[in-house]
Amino acid sequence: MTITYDDFARVDIRVGRITRAEPFPEARKPAIKLWVDFGGEIGEKRSSAQITRHYTPEGLVGRQVLAVVNFPPRQIGKVLSEVLVLGVPDADGEVVLIGPGQDVPLGGKLY
Repeated sequence: MTITYDDFARVDIRVGRITRAEPFPEARKPAIKLWVDFGGEIGEKRSSAQITRHYTPEGLVGRQVLAVVNFPPRQIGKVLSEVLVLGVPDADGEVVLIGPGQDVPLGGKLY
């Protein structure tokens, strides 16, 4: 399936900084609850991610990540996930987060 540039442009992918991270033991699969700050226009949003293989909550705080910010919120257990934090699978299928290679302003849009 191919898409047009206009299709891609409708997906709002922004850079944010993880400000808080906690274990999410109630999740069906091991996960971490995340609070991500996208700066003034968007502010702080919550999410959860199945990233426990490569990350600890303590090690995530301060990390910049990319996330889709214009999906509708989704209830995941007791967490209302407001954004989709992006990652790619490693050789074992475990998620590795995507982020900028250097510090960039919060809220920056991926083009």
